[in-house]
Parts: sequence; structure tokens; C-alpha cells
Amino acid sequence: MAHFPDLLRAVVTDAMLVLLLCTMATPKYKSKAVYALAIALILSINISANYYFYRTQNYTAVFYVDLAMLLVIGITLKPLFTDTIMQWCFSYVTMINIYSAVVFLSYFLRNIFPNPLYGNSIARFLLFTAFILAFKKWVSAPYRKVLDYWHIHLLPIVALLACLLGYFFGGDIRDTLTRNQLPLFLLIFLGFAVYTSIIYSLKIITRQHAMREENALMRVEKEYLQLATNGMTERIKLMEDASAQNSRAAHDRRHFHNVLLGLLERGQTREAAALLQADRHATPTTSTAYCENPAINAAVCHYASMAEQAGIRTEICLDIPDNLDVDPIGFSMVISNLMENAIHSCQNLPQGKTPYLLLTCHHVGRLLLEIENPCSPDTTLDGNGLPAVRSEGHGIGSKSVAAFAKNYDAELLYEIANGVFRVRLLV
Repeated sequence: MAHFPDLLRAVVTDAMLVLLLCTMATPKYKSKAVYALAIALILSINISANYYFYRTQNYTAVFYVDLAMLLVIGITLKPLFTDTIMQWCFSYVTMINIYSAVVFLSYFLRNIFPNPLYGNSIARFLLFTAFILAFKKWVSAPYRKVLDYWHIHLLPIVALLACLLGYFFGGDIRDTLTRNQLPLFLLIFLGFAVYTSIIYSLKIITRQHAMREENALMRVEKEYLQLATNGMTERIKLMEDASAQNSRAAHDRRHFHNVLLGLLERGQTREAAALLQADRHATPTTSTAYCENPAINAAVCHYASMAEQAGIRTEICLDIPDNLDVDPIGFSMVISNLMENAIHSCQNLPQGKTPYLLLTCHHVGRLLLEIENPCSPDTTLDGNGLPAVRSEGHGIGSKSVAAFAKNYDAELLYEIANGVFRVRLLV
């Protein structure tokens, strides 16, 4: 019981240090038992080492043991977190800086409590709690978003740590804290200013990153709208041409019927049969009805005709109703982009590979679209899972498809396996 205040202070310090580090870093595992076990091991090892020096009241050695424990924490706990090396180093050095400041401040604040023996532990608990709550409220969001530039922020806090530790080494720690009271207060104030500047810069970096992402999204949406406008104009022209062709065919059919009727009335059956035979060979092929939706059907007919002219075998199976929950023009743009990319991929195949294009789309409450085609060996996906752009000015179609998927919260997946390119879209 004579050493209970010292042991309590050690437990509070170690537990709050690990909690501070877990608050700053990003845990890798969901199970809290892993981190509870790590905390228990650290507490048992550190308290066992400190107890020997508590019996001799060698608090300077206790401080050195705690620093060694912090070094162990920095090395052994890194595999339990997903932070990059530089971000982990920043968190680790920050933890030691906070620890040094708390040791100094709690030493002078212990006398404001009724029992100074427990006042040190209470002061450390309150100070660590204040740091943890402040980090969660003001720092956590930008801290976790920034992945770069940590080497720049690391330099000033390492310099701050060197200055702080310079006052703790050399002689009895209690005498050192008492003699250097003013310089240590000034160093803590300097550290507060340094970290305030770093936190402000982190917020600026995250704000600029968000603006860049927003601008990139606006550019993609602008390209998508431009592509949709051009595609809509092309589809309207195709539909107008088809309507005009149907009108001419209906007009010619009326004359044909009159001639055929006249031949039959005069009993010229042989001439009537010859006329029907000639009409059967002269009748132009009509557009295939792939689905009920006219806009999507027009787009599929256009690119299916392009594929057939390029010698690409097509297999198309569509189950798309006339009424859709998504914009039919936008969805037709998606199909147009994907079919156009598939045609270009087939045209760039090496010798010996057979080009083909498989297009299926089923409506079962949601639209499931899948396109498959062979691809060249150098076809790859970028870091975002989209087809890699080989040259400037390409890739707009893939971006417009991605923008459509994001707009409707759809699932978009590109795959390349065994020389086959496959894309699935679930809307």
C-alpha cells in the first residue's frame, strides 16, 4: 500500500498512452480483444519494471523505463494499425511529446488537489483525456484523410522532442523539473503553436484535396453530358431516318398492293407470283427489335450494325422494358460507350484471335448489364479499376460510364482474365 500511489500513476499513464495512440492511429482489426491483450501485456511488463524503482524511490529511472516502454510500443504495435510508416512515426513522436508535457504539467498541478500523492495521477488522467477529446473533435477527420507530406510535418516535432528530452536527462528528474520550470513552460507553449500550425495545414490539405476531387468530378460530368448530348442527337437522327424510311415503305407498299390486286383481278397469276418473288428479294431488312425501349434499341442496333460491318460476331440478349427507373437516354449512352469500346478492342486484336461481342441485360427489379469481348494482352486496369488510358483524349467513355454508375449508386466492375475483357453494371 505504500507504493499504491506510484502504481496507480503508472497504470493511468500507460493506459492513457496506449489509448491516445489507438485514437490517433487507424486500427487494422475490428476485434477489440487484440488491443486489450496488447494493453494488458504492456501494463504488466512496464509496471513490473517500474515497481523495482518505486521501492527505491528512483523516479528518474522510472522515467527512463517509461521512455523505453514507449519505444517498445512504437515497434511492436505498428502491425496492429494500417497507418503508413511516416504517419505512424508522426503519431509516435507526438505521443512522446504529449507524454513529456503531461509529466511536467502533472508534477506542478498535483499540489492543487487535496492529496498530492494522488493528485499527480488525477492530473495525468485529466490532461490525457483533454488531449484525446481534442484530437477526436478537431483533428481526427483531416488527420486520417492526409496520406502524404508527413515527412514535412515530422521535422518540427522531432526537433521539439529533442528539446524536451534535453531537460529530462541529466540528474534527478524532480530537481530538473523544478530548476527548468520556465523553459519547460515555454517549450510546451512552443509545442502548442507548432501543433496548431500543423493541424491547420492538415485541414487546408484536406480541403484542397476535396476541391480537386470535386473539380475532377465536375469535369467528368461535363464530359458525360457532352457525350450524352452528342449521342442523343445521333439517336434522334437515326430514329428520324427510320421513320422516314418506314413512311416511304408504306407509300410504296400501297402502290404495290394496287398493282398486285390488278394482276389478280385480270387472272394474271403468273405475273402476280413473279411480282411477289421480286418484292421478296427487294425488301430491305428492317432493324432488329432487341428490346422494348426505343432509345436503347436504337443504340444497340447502331453499334450491332457497326460490329457486323467490322466482321465481329455479336450475341445480344436484352430484357429491357419500355419504362425504366433510370434515364433511358443515359443508359443508352452507357451501352453505346461500352459497345464502342468493345468494337475498338476487337479491331485491335492480334492475329489469330477471333473477335466477338456478347451483350446481355436482364431486368429483375434491377438492371444487370454485362458485356464481354476479347482484348489485346496489353489491356490493363488503372488504380481505380477502370480501363487504363493509353493516350491523351481517350477514356472519356469509361469516365462517363463511371459517372452514370456513381449518379445512380450502381455497382460497376471491370475484369480482365485470360485475354477476355468483361464489364458488369448493376443498376
